[in-house]
Amino acid sequence: MYIIILEKEVFLVKLRTLLYVVISTFLFSSMEIALKVAGGTFNPIQLNFIRFLFGGLLLLPFTMKTLKKQGRRLKGRDIAAFSMTGFSCVLVSMTLYQLAIQLSLPATIAILLSANPAFGMLIGLVLLKEKMSRTNTLAVILTLAGLLVIINPFNLTNPLGITLGLLSSITFAIYGILTRLSSNKLGFGGMTMTCFSFIAGAIELAIFMAITHIPVVSRAFSGLEGFSDIPFFQGITLSNILLLAYISFLVTGVGFGLYFVVMGEAGVPIASLIFFIKPALAPILSLLILGDPIHLNTIVGIIIILIGSVVTIVGEKIAMRMSK
Repeated sequence: MYIIILEKEVFLVKLRTLLYVVISTFLFSSMEIALKVAGGTFNPIQLNFIRFLFGGLLLLPFTMKTLKKQGRRLKGRDIAAFSMTGFSCVLVSMTLYQLAIQLSLPATIAILLSANPAFGMLIGLVLLKEKMSRTNTLAVILTLAGLLVIINPFNLTNPLGITLGLLSSITFAIYGILTRLSSNKLGFGGMTMTCFSFIAGAIELAIFMAITHIPVVSRAFSGLEGFSDIPFFQGITLSNILLLAYISFLVTGVGFGLYFVVMGEAGVPIASLIFFIKPALAPILSLLILGDPIHLNTIVGIIIILIGSVVTIVGEKIAMRMSK
């Protein structure tokens, strides 16, 4: 009887984890579409600020509860670490990402962002002298090959949007490395790092936005569209508040929150499925919702990237079994 109850509990946990993966995957895959639609109403940097401010605030009660359980209080070095990760994520990577979405197809930028683990492994290899297994090396090669097929550098029609998308993916990989290093050093979990990084980044972005209202700065940035007199909450109406809520609370808050819950319950390989499925699902949603076409080179590139993702998952599972 006890064994049956235990097996039932294990099944329910796996079912709940699967549900979390499905929800997070859909939210992350629809992110570029929602941001593209909202970008027609809001300043890209303003939208970035709203998204991460409210997304971080949504995670705050859960994070404070965790800190209370651990009996911890934030120290100066903790705030410095959150400021650094928030700067790399919100102020740099996601600002580039939002600008890229406005200049290119959302599905293309979604695929570029999903390639950040490959860039992360390369950066770790070059700067941190981290070793890469043969499976990870193969996965990186396949990912980069898939990106080249999708970007089609010999027939580039939108070089600026693609460049910003690539820079966003690379800087998001740097954010991931900084988060991992800070988490190991300070002993914070993924959700705590994410919550305070989002809030710190939103505050830093707010400071930058405030500076653009200084007359001399405003005039200097007048030649750059969207960088002069950046509004904070201007333009929010009853007609677009649901879209903003979806982007801020569901995509940014719930999406990342569930991602770290899955990581804690099922491990990194299962949580990584969210970003591995995203390159395939995002173009389909973009086609259905926005009517954006899916070109043959995009399909071929997605297949190559997905093969690289499978190689990564299989390699990590083998490594985990060998370590036991």
